[in-house]
Amino acid sequence: MSIKQQTNNPKGRPKGSPNKSTAQAREAIASFVDANAHKMQEWLEQVANGVYDDSTDKWIAPPNPSKAFELLQTVMEYHVPKLARTEHVGENQGPIKYEIEWSK
Repeated sequence: MSIKQQTNNPKGRPKGSPNKSTAQAREAIASFVDANAHKMQEWLEQVANGVYDDSTDKWIAPPNPSKAFELLQTVMEYHVPKLARTEHVGENQGPIKYEIEWSK
């Protein structure tokens, strides 16, 4: 007897549906992001502006706004899925042609 015949769903998991572990992981990440949104703003500002120690007169973490933006994008990828790229083509997979008419 095959493995699929032994399960309650002989057709298996539908294509494109996430397994339970993936769904739970995404939910956990979304919950973490939602619960820490106010802290994330502060963390990103610290990365962007840097952290300076007045007592030692040295940077603990130098300012890095591009890194802050990169971190924001990384977090957003897990919370908001990327959109698939779409290619627009004209007739017979050729370029799109536009015709513009000016009226007086």
